[in-house]
Amino acid sequence: MRQRAERNRTLYIEEGERDNLLRGVLSAQDVRSGSNLIDKTICANLMEIIDSLPSNFADLLVIDPPYNLSKNYNGLKFQQTSDEEYIDYVESWLPKILKTLKPNGSIYICCDWKSTSAIYRTLSKHAVVINRITWQREKGRGASKNWKNCMEDIWFAVLDDKNYYFDLEAVKQKRKVIAPYRENGKPKDWEASEQGNYRLTCPSNFWDDITVPFWSMPENTDHPTQKPEKLIAKLILSSCPVGGVVFDPFLGSGTTSVVAKKLRRHYCGVEISENYCCLAEKRLALADNNKNIQGYYNGVFWERNTLNEQSVKRNKYQTVDNLSLFAATSM
Repeated sequence: MRQRAERNRTLYIEEGERDNLLRGVLSAQDVRSGSNLIDKTICANLMEIIDSLPSNFADLLVIDPPYNLSKNYNGLKFQQTSDEEYIDYVESWLPKILKTLKPNGSIYICCDWKSTSAIYRTLSKHAVVINRITWQREKGRGASKNWKNCMEDIWFAVLDDKNYYFDLEAVKQKRKVIAPYRENGKPKDWEASEQGNYRLTCPSNFWDDITVPFWSMPENTDHPTQKPEKLIAKLILSSCPVGGVVFDPFLGSGTTSVVAKKLRRHYCGVEISENYCCLAEKRLALADNNKNIQGYYNGVFWERNTLNEQSVKRNKYQTVDNLSLFAATSM
């Protein structure tokens, strides 16, 4: 077994855990036979079950497909292709995945600078593109003859731009007030707190408050392209109502399902790797007793490195979305 440093909190599958973790995971045959998919992880090749997925069951699609890069996913290799071949690849699954979405549902698709144009070209053929989110991915090494690559895109689209769910209040960000202005001696558009002077602001489509999971964070796994829980939380809170269903057809180590569970949404995810399915199930089990999402506290998203850790420790038994019954209530 791989040796890890004492402070390394990376989650991994221990000896003897696999069979138990796989017990509740659905197979391709389960999907084809019509099993209930809600709150389930499906271990299967997406293309083998895509025609058996039910129509109109999801309120939100969070899609993080392989980017057009050569990458090894726990022994499963994705090979970089030409732009046109990658478009053909996306076209092979995207229209069918969109059929799982409710008429008023929303779609978020993750990509990098190389695949973003291909994703847009394909997505805009089948849905109404509303916006492009760019988020700062500060993790990574520099390049000697190029600019360091530290950003990624997320395309936001809907099926009906006149009828879709979006909760602005749920995703406002708490930002420091550098020059606090007062009117009649009282704070104007900001408030004083134990953590300092802050105001709630409307979120933009550029996110610079995301921390990519690393070895000292309990959400971290060995998945090479794991998305941060805070990132996915913004997508879910904004575009899926409480009790709604979030579907992720490229689940990876389970971040989308885990965050949906923590935020009182239902979930369903498809992942081809048995090992990553085990990680997803382990994280889902841990979420029964731990609803924390790094950088999200008391129903507010905080700027990176501004949340007072002592305050969090004092209130560690409170829920992250300030709903007192949340920790004691099952899905």
